[in-house]
Amino acid sequence: MTEQSASPSSASSGNEEQRPSLLHKVLQVLGIKKKKRQKPKSKAREWADAILFAVVAATIIRWLFLEAYTIPTPSMERSLLVGDFLFVSKVHYGARTPATPLQIPLTHQKIWGTDIPSYLDWIQLPQYRLPGISEVKRNDVVVFNWPVDFSFPVDLKTNYIKRCVGLPGDTLQVKDMVVYINGEAQPQPAGAQFRYYAKTNQIINKRIWEKYHINEHHKVQGGYLVFTTPSTAKELEQLQFINSVEVIKEQPDYADENIYPDASKYPWNVDYWGPMVIPAKGMTIPVNEETMTKYGRVIEHYEGHDEVNRGDSTLVIDGTPYTTYTFKQDYYFMMGDNRHNSLDSRFWGFVPHDHIVGKALFIWMSIDPQESLFHKIRWNRLFKGIH
Repeated sequence: MTEQSASPSSASSGNEEQRPSLLHKVLQVLGIKKKKRQKPKSKAREWADAILFAVVAATIIRWLFLEAYTIPTPSMERSLLVGDFLFVSKVHYGARTPATPLQIPLTHQKIWGTDIPSYLDWIQLPQYRLPGISEVKRNDVVVFNWPVDFSFPVDLKTNYIKRCVGLPGDTLQVKDMVVYINGEAQPQPAGAQFRYYAKTNQIINKRIWEKYHINEHHKVQGGYLVFTTPSTAKELEQLQFINSVEVIKEQPDYADENIYPDASKYPWNVDYWGPMVIPAKGMTIPVNEETMTKYGRVIEHYEGHDEVNRGDSTLVIDGTPYTTYTFKQDYYFMMGDNRHNSLDSRFWGFVPHDHIVGKALFIWMSIDPQESLFHKIRWNRLFKGIH
């Protein structure tokens, strides 16, 4: 029998080793691996990949650029209404790196629709802020983490939205409902509201309240308690069925026990507050009874110390007594535009820089919770800028 030689392209018998083809040898020399044919993805795998990509993209956008929020309370009326949905820029002041990395994406505090925490605080990282395009400016409408919400890590504290009325280093005072910065009276925001008593023996129907854009009104003896702007209050007073409209404000000698920092030493209220210097990074204060009353809580809770012991006029940090103290970060004074119905810096103090979330930009949707199904959308507020 004639011996048959095998060409490089022919196959060996079942008992022989598989010899690499010439093409395979060339690919090896060139460092190229031959790709195996991939099986087509199943529909379930395609959907899973698409959902994963969407979650990752949304998480990055929400962290670095824009985040959506809704307004649940009337503390910013009329500038912002209950049911407004708005976008908040992280770019303006710079996005913060996560302090609590073990968190379900696109959640805040709780898993949607439950009371189950959406995070684990086993790991807490140092927090840094990326460069922004601007600093916090006076009269900016700012979203921030509520400083006194100590039940959550800093980046997961409850989100508040207020207007920044005082910057680091400002001396702020509220006198007869007017904010003064460094002794100079500041103009009220265009939508600023106050509390008024409308005296009347008539029942005012819904149509009147809607006409004058009054969302907060309460029937009291001899009339109504309403929250509205000074200009609208003057218009109400011209109505035949309203006898008079008077602003309800606090007196300068009234001490509200809920007001920051200590009513027993500083008898202030919402309409008469201060004067007081807002802490600034690098600002040094002496340690005495006055400064510990005004700034002791700031040093204890927001300056990043492990152990702070403070007395009426003493300060000990990590075992070291201090006779002066220099602040490590900037602070801000926030107030709601609904000045007589807002829990803000007048009640709980200053907002630290590391609690700042972003700047409110515009309203993309507004739903009136008091209206019926077909009248819920406030069309005139869609894509309205926030000033």
